[in-house]
Amino acid sequence: MKKALYAGTFDPITFGHIDVISRATKIFDQVIIGVSAGPKKTLFSQKERIILVKKVFSNNGKIAVMGFKCLLVDFAQAINVRTIIRGMRAVSDFDYELQLTLMNRKLNSKIETVFLMPSERYIFISSSLVKEIASMDGDVSRLVPRVVAEALKKKLKRK
Repeated sequence: MKKALYAGTFDPITFGHIDVISRATKIFDQVIIGVSAGPKKTLFSQKERIILVKKVFSNNGKIAVMGFKCLLVDFAQAINVRTIIRGMRAVSDFDYELQLTLMNRKLNSKIETVFLMPSERYIFISSSLVKEIASMDGDVSRLVPRVVAEALKKKLKRK
């Protein structure tokens, strides 16, 4: 079975993430979505983000969702995955992704990284922009699934 790991904070998961994951399921038998605990400050807790991602993919048997709080390559090795998927939206992502990939290769040379680009209609979406729009009561319905839009609205009303 060909497995891959797509990891991130997913704070929140967007249609861009979903598009990359959909592309990955066409290449791999199983895609594990790794929801990172940190070190970034997040709007949603790790538990909340895991729940949201699971809701988004509840009807897809090729996808598993797991949380982790360690180095990405250590998590990949622990779950017996040798391929990491990284989404690349623009040339500006390349420098960071290259550094990350080379460092991961230095830490564990048995793990490979594959880059996938989302569809051009989602390439501009970032979780940061989604949170900013939602925090100003903007409409994010074309950027995230309904369950995520509702969670954002509820979370931001508390603040």
